[in-house]
Amino acid sequence: MASSTIISRKMIKLLSPTPPSLRCHKLSFMDHINFHLHSPYAFFYPKIPQNYSSKISQILENSLSKVLSFYYPLAGKINNNYTYVDCNDTGAEYLNVRIDCPMSQIINDPYNDVVGVVFPQDLPWSSSLNRSPLVVQLSHFDCGGIAVSACTSHTIFDGYSLSKFINDWASTARNMDFKPSPQFNASTFFPLPSETNLSSTLPTTHPSQRHVSRMYNFSSSNLTRLKDIVTKESHVKNPTRVEVASALVHKCGVTMSMEKSGMFKPTLMSHAMNLRPPIPLNTMGNATCIILTTTMTEDEVKLPNFVAKLQKDKQQLRDKLKDMKKDMMPLYTLELGKNAMNIIEKDTHDVYLCSGMTNTGLHKIDFGWGEPVRVTLATHPNKNNFIFMDEQSGDGLNVLITLTKDDMLKFQSNKELLEFASPVVESTK
Repeated sequence: MASSTIISRKMIKLLSPTPPSLRCHKLSFMDHINFHLHSPYAFFYPKIPQNYSSKISQILENSLSKVLSFYYPLAGKINNNYTYVDCNDTGAEYLNVRIDCPMSQIINDPYNDVVGVVFPQDLPWSSSLNRSPLVVQLSHFDCGGIAVSACTSHTIFDGYSLSKFINDWASTARNMDFKPSPQFNASTFFPLPSETNLSSTLPTTHPSQRHVSRMYNFSSSNLTRLKDIVTKESHVKNPTRVEVASALVHKCGVTMSMEKSGMFKPTLMSHAMNLRPPIPLNTMGNATCIILTTTMTEDEVKLPNFVAKLQKDKQQLRDKLKDMKKDMMPLYTLELGKNAMNIIEKDTHDVYLCSGMTNTGLHKIDFGWGEPVRVTLATHPNKNNFIFMDEQSGDGLNVLITLTKDDMLKFQSNKELLEFASPVVESTK
């Protein structure tokens, strides 16, 4: 297993200090109830042009310093009850690390778990309370390739906000005159109620088994085949890439469960839905709601039926939110989360968790030395977790699948899965 050695560790200060008027960044109710964890993303670049190789760290540090002046809450400190960020310009943590293996050893491993080496130890998915809201690691491989990883506090950022920050950081690295335009005004849309139980947060589970993750690719042509199957056998119109791909991995999960127990068990699948719009696109923070889709029979698991049900649940949620006051949306999201946790605790359903980072540009983040060959996350702490991302071409989908070790052995041999998706790295075992 690869090991890492820290070359240097420092705090990157803001190029321009935060004005006193912005010193206290009020967290929104949606921020307050969200998961207070570091979300870990990594970008792998195997070939660095010679004219960049000696100055990569300086480019990243200088551009990060500038972009933090616009994303100033990432350089502050979250208070203990998650109601505000003290934007005290402490800075973002930045590590330079040497990895004692070639990059190929990491990105050619069938299991995604090995990417943990490009993140600060024990940081991914851990509490963001007593650590910098942003921790960056530049990893240097023996072969000359690099990985840039960023762990950002989910208290301050949802996935959409993180993608905007990474894109703006890369744009600044290519052109120091670039000026981002984020707005940290989510609390005006989702204000913390004056009387609220400040201990209320979205429930989390506490894993007791070892989980593993693998990345699968759905090519554009296979996604088209799935869409054709769904539309020809139902009244579904214009299914999205994520809808048909999530329907397939859900069906494969049900097959896996039935192989273990010999019987069908109802399912609950959650999808995260961005609330931008109606919230403005440049509003940073947490602005998502969850869609809960259940199946009670094997017939409902069939691809056309599941996609039809998912689309219906999405539309019902949109209709409900359309007539809802924005300050009520967090309470509704919290209620949905608690309903899901009640089902998990009763163990009446198999639960699958989906989130998407598609159409965000993360698959082509270019700091000046080209686009990454791989974008991924550290293995998620929750089993039955599916994270959808654009593949490097942008037309297909990659999905990072996290299961228990035993379940993965069954899942990865599913014939229907392999008919439409292929592992990004084939197993040699």
